[in-house]
Amino acid sequence: MYHFRYTFNVCFCALLLVSCTNENDSSKKTTTQKDNLDQHQPKEYVEITHPIWTKNATIYEVNIRQYTPQGTFKAFAEHLPRLKKMGVDIIWLMPIHPIGVKNRKGSMGSYYSVKDYYGVNEEFGTMADFKQLVSTIHDMGMYVIIDWVANHTAWDNELVKQHPDWYLKNDENNFQSTPWRDYDDIIDFDYSQPALRQYMTDALAYWVKETNIDGYRCDIASFVPIEFWENARKELDKIKPVFMLAEAEDRDLHKRAFDMTYAWELWNHLHAITTQGKSVDGLTGGYIAEHVSIWPRNAYRMNFIDNHDKNSWEGNQYKNFGKGIEAAIVLTATLEGMPLVYSGQEAGLDRSLKFFDKDPIIWQDHPVGELYTKLFALKHQHKALWNGKYGGVMKRIKNDKMDKIVSFYREMESDTVITLVNLSDSKVNVILKNKSIQGVYTNIFEHRNDTISTQRPMEIKPWGFKVLSNQ
Repeated sequence: MYHFRYTFNVCFCALLLVSCTNENDSSKKTTTQKDNLDQHQPKEYVEITHPIWTKNATIYEVNIRQYTPQGTFKAFAEHLPRLKKMGVDIIWLMPIHPIGVKNRKGSMGSYYSVKDYYGVNEEFGTMADFKQLVSTIHDMGMYVIIDWVANHTAWDNELVKQHPDWYLKNDENNFQSTPWRDYDDIIDFDYSQPALRQYMTDALAYWVKETNIDGYRCDIASFVPIEFWENARKELDKIKPVFMLAEAEDRDLHKRAFDMTYAWELWNHLHAITTQGKSVDGLTGGYIAEHVSIWPRNAYRMNFIDNHDKNSWEGNQYKNFGKGIEAAIVLTATLEGMPLVYSGQEAGLDRSLKFFDKDPIIWQDHPVGELYTKLFALKHQHKALWNGKYGGVMKRIKNDKMDKIVSFYREMESDTVITLVNLSDSKVNVILKNKSIQGVYTNIFEHRNDTISTQRPMEIKPWGFKVLSNQ
């Protein structure tokens, strides 16, 4: 009897021990699994916070020199009501600083050859005039950013004498312009100098504090160390929420520094399609596929068919896009990204503006301006077309004319916008194959209803388009 009791107790304790061990192992395993899952949770790549007013914003680049015969802040201000009516939200002013005289290009020089980071180009007006312009823009419910040139200065900037060690030197120990580029009117900074970084950060902060601007467009931003921009953004956000646009096509800049970068590849593909007869595959299977697959969801990209670089060096919008100009504009305004309009584009600018000399824009009413007005209103009204995480992801619509028709839709909450663009010079009858989008939609530009059916073709004229909404 004793032996039985002893055996039973030993066995019972052994079972209890095994049971407890299994429970402990199970608990440890569960905890370990949870820890492992936590470290593998997806994280938002973009760490900065976009100003809330950028969620459905549009942007407009201003060439003050060429905007009016006077070429001043005051003269430009008279155009603000028109731009507000067109639907512009962000006014981007090309550099407003004094321009260097030494080695300048042309009779008036380049805006991007900065002589004084704390001054205002007298060609445009005074500091008081600039502050008044900023105030007027804000009073009209718009925002303003200025162009900032951090990579280089004019030869006769005072910093050259005061801090020659802040500049790069060539093998002969002479100042040098940006290597491999025709920028003989400027010389490059050396960002290995901490004092230079402090100076530039203080200068950026000065304009936000003193003039109440809302941010910057930063010239050739990728030529300046990224850690400089990340620190500068942090310092500027302490003053007020700022909007930062980088002249670059680099996803890494979005993490802690910039709200928006350039969609140069989009321009390249649209240009190749409309002027060289290239296939749409580069646009759809290249740019768009890459964007939705690897670009950060909350990183804004600036979509354009014209800006001061393309206008000056590549020719004007009509030379670049010809009969496909309206189709290209519709895509830049409905794809993910923020649409840009360059000075004079809305007036049908049919020539390249001179960059270093006076060359005023001729203003007139034009269908391009009317098109942008409609597209900007559409963007403001439809959440599907908003920027970054505020808007919808581009989802491809398969069709039976994939070599000619670019078709996609974006949706956010209950809002859906469908874009169909014919990137060819022939009329196309196209059948959309996605059953999930079948139904009756409002045709935004033709002011009627259109029915999408996998059995019924839709006719789209050469270089034509349809933008449809479910609301």
